[in-house]
Amino acid sequence: MKESAIASFSNAEALMKAVIQCGGKGTRLRPHTSILPKPLMPIGARPVLELVLKWLRRNGIREVYVTTGYLGHLIRSVCGDGNQWNMSIKYTQEMEPLGTIGPLSLLRDQLDESFLVLNGDVLTDLNLNQFVSGHRRRNSKLTIATAIRPTKMDFGVIDETEGRVTAFREKPELSHLVSMGIYCMDPSVLERIPSGVPFGFDDLMFQMIDDEVPVNVFKHNGLWLDIGRVEDFLKAQDVAWDEQSPVFAKPAAA
Repeated sequence: MKESAIASFSNAEALMKAVIQCGGKGTRLRPHTSILPKPLMPIGARPVLELVLKWLRRNGIREVYVTTGYLGHLIRSVCGDGNQWNMSIKYTQEMEPLGTIGPLSLLRDQLDESFLVLNGDVLTDLNLNQFVSGHRRRNSKLTIATAIRPTKMDFGVIDETEGRVTAFREKPELSHLVSMGIYCMDPSVLERIPSGVPFGFDDLMFQMIDDEVPVNVFKHNGLWLDIGRVEDFLKAQDVAWDEQSPVFAKPAAA
């Protein structure tokens, strides 16, 4: 890595902890995930989780917690303690599924400062330095990394007023701002997550919105692939993932 890139990290970002969520069953990629957990699905010759860990390391992250459930022993066997990437990796194990954000309840004592949370099947060139800086600049409790994702409708869409058609669009492509599965959180968010029961990110969002606690977004305009989707998994095979891939993506608007 170039010295200029290393120098761009502040001490705060370099010392930030990250939690990688790897407890899901990866049902969208069955039957492949019947024998491999989704984070170990291969992108070229390497598992996606290895690529995620190397991306975090290039962005200055050294301390990582991996939450595991389904086939978690395979993840621990592949990644070990992280020493091979000059990182520290520790693990949690769900005895019963805890949902998409519930596993953070197992790490209350370890996450005492702002921290990152990300799904173990996300490949992106998101600039974590900009992402974290935006979170802190707004003094946010929760910031969601987002991207624009188009969705092709399979139906003709009708607009109507009082039973009369006012517009018709044949199978339009609609664009939405969606979560990338990457978050920056304040430790106070952990107080909202119950212990020992399933709790999803949607539950957390509904709760914070109902309580009128501001939730911010960071808009990313670069690469983002959700490997849990078959289409994105296939696209990822054509991307040249290597250790010299860019640390920084295009400037993004917070």
